[in-house]
Amino acid sequence: MLALMVVPCFATSQQPAETEEAQELTPEQKAALEEALKAQAAQQQAALKPGDIVFTAKNAEYDEAAKVISFTLANTSKQEAYISTVEFVPDKEKINIQYGGLQYGSLLAAGAETEFKINAEIPGYDAENIPTFGLNITYIPRMTEVDLTVEQEQYMAKIENIFAPVATPAEAVMNFLDQTGFMALARNWKMIVMLLISFVLMYLAIVKKFEPLLLLPIAFGMMLTNLPGADMFHEELFADGHVHWELFNASNAITPGLIDILYLGVKLGIYPCLIFLGVGAMTDFGPLIANPKSLLLGAAAQLGIFMTYVAASSLFGFNPAESGSIGIIGGADGPTAIFVTSKLAPHLLGPIAVAAYSYMALVPVIQPPIMKLLTTKKERQIVMKPLREVSKTEKIVFPIAITVFVTLLVPSAGPLVGCLMLGNLARECGVVDRISKTAQNELMNIVTIFLGISVGATATAGTFLQIRTLAIIAMGVVAFGCGTAGGVLLAKLMNLFLKKNKINPLIGSAGVSAVPMAARVSQVVGQKENPQNFLLMHAMGPNVAGVIGSAIAAGVLIALFG
Repeated sequence: MLALMVVPCFATSQQPAETEEAQELTPEQKAALEEALKAQAAQQQAALKPGDIVFTAKNAEYDEAAKVISFTLANTSKQEAYISTVEFVPDKEKINIQYGGLQYGSLLAAGAETEFKINAEIPGYDAENIPTFGLNITYIPRMTEVDLTVEQEQYMAKIENIFAPVATPAEAVMNFLDQTGFMALARNWKMIVMLLISFVLMYLAIVKKFEPLLLLPIAFGMMLTNLPGADMFHEELFADGHVHWELFNASNAITPGLIDILYLGVKLGIYPCLIFLGVGAMTDFGPLIANPKSLLLGAAAQLGIFMTYVAASSLFGFNPAESGSIGIIGGADGPTAIFVTSKLAPHLLGPIAVAAYSYMALVPVIQPPIMKLLTTKKERQIVMKPLREVSKTEKIVFPIAITVFVTLLVPSAGPLVGCLMLGNLARECGVVDRISKTAQNELMNIVTIFLGISVGATATAGTFLQIRTLAIIAMGVVAFGCGTAGGVLLAKLMNLFLKKNKINPLIGSAGVSAVPMAARVSQVVGQKENPQNFLLMHAMGPNVAGVIGSAIAAGVLIALFG
């Protein structure tokens, strides 16, 4: 590849003989023609870019006996040019040039070649290890068919090594194939495995409809980051858990890709908070306000977070920050898991995000066996009385009060809880319907796309395919199971002290905060035991309490290990 640079000097181009037609013109016509040709030359000069003229050195040989280097200089561009100077640039330690430059001064047409020879000595010459020997070529592009006395800028082309072989067409094709992603895949089986995993996740999202709004973009982001050569995501920019802003400078060796820019929203904690804004705008806190005991069930369901933290640190050797990030999977809240992991253990973001959203999608599969195992048929048939009607004033005061209380209690939870409650306040106050609808729809959809793609892109082959990743996925199941069990068992315990209006323990499982999927699971399991039982609204209380609880747990973990 030729490296070209502009030389700030000017030279007058050589002036070919005038044509017969030009000699027959009157002085006035000739002056008009000269002005037109000057304007044309200036226009072409302005359009020319360094690199439009390309030279190649071919067939370079060194005659050790005669001490002569010979080579062919070819104009391989589609424009002709006057060659002003050819300057020889040897490796000074290995080549002794006896004649270092040549005033050539003639026109070299497009595709034309010319021969050069130069007296030189290469001490200790080795045909297998020929030293570098380059050229600096000063040239003037021929701008018009009839060049007049128009000053034209000179350009310089640089050939790094004239002994470098010129690839044959077959070699060029092989070089191209060698640079394709197919060859890179053939050399790295881990990328193939990651692509297959991304295809499986797409299947689950599209065919099985498992949490498709996030699982599909996550799977697609995983596919993009494991397509070699695309260079959309560079882990080096976010190494050691920090954003290396200095590497985002275009002058560096790394050129930031599309997903590098999108990932900043994850790393800076923007996307999870905006997702919570949308969740708040879509959520009715009325069932929680009507039954405050639901807060306890939502808190009990966070048991999975802290039990998994203990298991990760004591059994698998993860450090406290990593253990906290793994434990947050038990909250069944994808944005919260991403928010915590991006701050405590960003190198685990890929596997944790995939595990969190995959298990959220599998809530209808994971929870029912645990719920049935921990409850009796009689308990599952408990019918709860309808909830009281919640006033509009209560619904407006609730998000404000929760924001103040939780932020004062756990300041680290402020961003998540604040955005959640702001969205809910916009929903309930009735004076900012446009903001509420935007948060529920357009903003939520846009952020979901960016969040999913950028999180999926962190699941690179080198990071994802490790024994530690398998441990994270295994502990994710444990976290979900313990969270589900915690809510159910607390409901059973509370029933021991309630003489009337007992709680159906099935709603305790909804405290894992997978809104509203976990609440629907409670409804489905309950109706199988008693078709007249309607638990959905009762389960929504622990469900939204679980969202608040997971945000508080996230704040605690960040405060302890951040």
